Amino acid sequence: MKRKILISLVGLMVLIPIGLYSRHISWLSEETGDALWAIMVFCLWRIILVKKELPLVALISLTHSFLVEFSQLIRWPWLVSFRSTFIGHMMLGQGFLWIDLLAYLIGLAIIYWAFRGLEQIPSSSSK
Repeated sequence: MKRKILISLVGLMVLIPIGLYSRHISWLSEETGDALWAIMVFCLWRIILVKKELPLVALISLTHSFLVEFSQLIRWPWLVSFRSTFIGHMMLGQGFLWIDLLAYLIGLAIIYWAFRGLEQIPSSSSK
């Protein structure tokens, strides 16, 4: 269990700066940041749901990502105001785009398969 949390924490520490910097790399599509954001969501849910199976973590991460994207259609003044802050923009984004849903799917598929492989590698303490 500690190993699963450690993998997720390392993932977050690597993903956050890459995700923030990805918008400044001209040859990367804008959707790369969205895929990385969904991967970060997966890592966070993996920490919270460390005892649960990966398919459930992936499903919750996908639902979370889609709900955040669809929430961008809501125009409540306080929510629009929060989204205009740096933290609000990083957490909830701005402006609904259908292509972002595909980016989330791709990012989550990549991280799901990566975690499947990483979590199946025997740890040194199990020898």
